[in-house]
Parts: sequence; structure tokens; C-alpha cells
Amino acid sequence: MTTIDKKNIQMAEMPLPCNNLNETLNFFTDKLGFKIESIFPAEKPSLAVINGYGIRIRLEPGNNQDYGSINLYCSEPNSVADGKIKLTAPNGTCINLIKDKPSLDIPKVKQTFVLTKVKASDQWSEGRAGMWYRDLIPDRQGGYVVASHIRILDGGPVPDYAHYHKILFQMIYCYKGWARLVYEDQGEPFVIEEGDCVLQPPQIRHQVLESSPGMEVIELTCPADHETCVDHEIKLPTSSVDPQRLFNGQHFIRHEFAKAEWKPWRMEGFEARDIGIASATDGLAGVRVARSVGQPYPEFVSHNADLLFMFILNGSAELNCDKIDPELLTAGDSFIVPSNMKYSLSKCSKDMELLEVALPAVFNTTHHTKGVG
Repeated sequence: MTTIDKKNIQMAEMPLPCNNLNETLNFFTDKLGFKIESIFPAEKPSLAVINGYGIRIRLEPGNNQDYGSINLYCSEPNSVADGKIKLTAPNGTCINLIKDKPSLDIPKVKQTFVLTKVKASDQWSEGRAGMWYRDLIPDRQGGYVVASHIRILDGGPVPDYAHYHKILFQMIYCYKGWARLVYEDQGEPFVIEEGDCVLQPPQIRHQVLESSPGMEVIELTCPADHETCVDHEIKLPTSSVDPQRLFNGQHFIRHEFAKAEWKPWRMEGFEARDIGIASATDGLAGVRVARSVGQPYPEFVSHNADLLFMFILNGSAELNCDKIDPELLTAGDSFIVPSNMKYSLSKCSKDMELLEVALPAVFNTTHHTKGVG
């Protein structure tokens, strides 16, 4: 007979098969009074955790013929039932003994060249809180990162709630329009406008309150698969204000375009404004907005970063890379250049601007005297 150490069990959760999440969530929350604990992925939700009446349920895709199972989260799973990590109840229900609060899983980056062109036929998917998402990195670089072009079609109040993300890094750049946001320990709600950017440190509680019609942002997050968790207890804005507070080693950053200072960029013929994320993350990531100055010389460069993502904010430029034909990029297009691949930006329009996100913040740029080939 298996000996059970009941004091080692920390929490129970019951997974239920669910292949129509929106309808099921509405039933549990609106009709039965359950509350959402977490939901992900944000761009196209397929899994949610709800809580009510002492029951915690995990709604996830599955076979409706499953017997069902219960997850018991334990401080030391191997010591609960004589080393067993799976038990079977008499009715066939599987009891899974799982390590409580597993560490954040950051997959090793798998670098590929990615070019995403904006098209009228783009498939936008409805995500969390009525927001619409366009995927900018379909291959996720092996699960390392996700980037989304997000928009809110109707202006006014946003049906958001106080929440946080279990992530390593996340930034949001306001591309069009404006939104009013509020963050834990950062004072009263404020408005981000076109050109502004925020760093959302891991697990900082925040909420989108309202937006202009057609507001658009660019969001990049590491890792790609991460949880968005609802905080039902916190009230935003918080009574405490601590702009210097560290959230898992990172400071909150609000960059305002109107106060930006432009300096020479790492590529000749461009200037850039630094968002300030490198210092706030202790070098984990760096974010800049670059623009052409005159007509940039079409020099070829390469880098050794883990990730170098660029999004064309305005105007146009021609991208030249190893082993691909020259490609004219216009506003809304984005690309990732793997390390050691030579590339250049040329034939830039006078109004060309781009958003650059790099992990880590500091990387080497090699300038090549010859072109591709």
C-alpha cells in the first residue's frame, strides 16, 4: 500500500477537455460565477484556468472521451507517494503529482531568417480582452520569442483586468493612436501615444483602461509560450508609489517620444533614440527606434546577437541579405536577421523609421566592405 504524505500537497487543479474556449469560459464565468485565474496564449487563447467555490479548473484542448485528471502541486513530488508521480483513482481519473511553481522555461533560440509582410488579407485573431493579433514571428525562433502586431478596433473603455505575465522580457511600443494604462507602484494612470514605449517587467500588475479607435501596438515577449495571470485582489493604481522598485531584477520604463534624444545609430546614415530598456533590464534586451538621415550608404553589416528583430514603422527601405532577392519593405513589414548573416538597408525614403529589438542589449556589429554573396 502506497503511503501518502498529505502535508506535502500544496494545491489541487482539475484539467477538463475544452475545444471551444470562448463559449466555455462565458458559461463558467457569466452563468456560474467562476473567475478567470489565467489565460494564454494572449494572441489566440486556447487554455484558461478558472476558480470558484473551492474548485480550480484548467480548461485545455483535449479528447472529450478522456476520463479526466487532477494535478496535485507538491513541494517535493517524489516524496508524496513513495516516489510515484502518477496515481490512478478507482474511477480511472489520473492523479498527477507535479512540482509546485516550476521555474520559467526559456527555450534555446533557434535562429532563422524571418520576413513578414503586411497584407490586406492578413489573418487577425481575436485574443484577450477584445484585442486583435497579427503574428510577426510564425516560427517563434524555436519558442524563444513571440512578437505581435496588436490593435483595438473600437475606442473607449477596454474590458481588461489587473493581470501580470510570467515572462523573462516584454516590451510594448505604441504604433498608432493612444491607450491609457496603469501599473503597480507607478502612480496614477497615464497615456501612451504614438512613438511611446513601455517595458513591462516580469509579474508587474497592470491594466489597459481605454484606447483610441484603431489603436495599434507592437509587443515582443520572451519566451513565446507564457501565462497571463489575473490578480483579483490588487487595486490599481496602488496606494504605494515606488518608481525604483525592481520586479524580478527589472525596472519599469516609460519612454516618451516627445522627450527623446536622437544620436547616431550603429549603421552609418541613420540616427536613433534609445528607449532605455538596456539599463532597466541590466543588459538583457535593448530597444531603439532608428530613422534615415539623408540617403544612407548601403553598407552590409552582420551581428552576433541571439535575436535582432526589426519592424518598419514608417516609410520604406530595401532589404538585401545573403541568399535572398532584394525586398522592398514598407510600413508594417518586419524581419529577423540571424547572427552572421550579412544584410543592408538601402533606398530609404525620407520618412523611413524602424523599431529594433535586440537580445541581449549589447552585441557586436561587423561592417563588411563587400556586399552579399
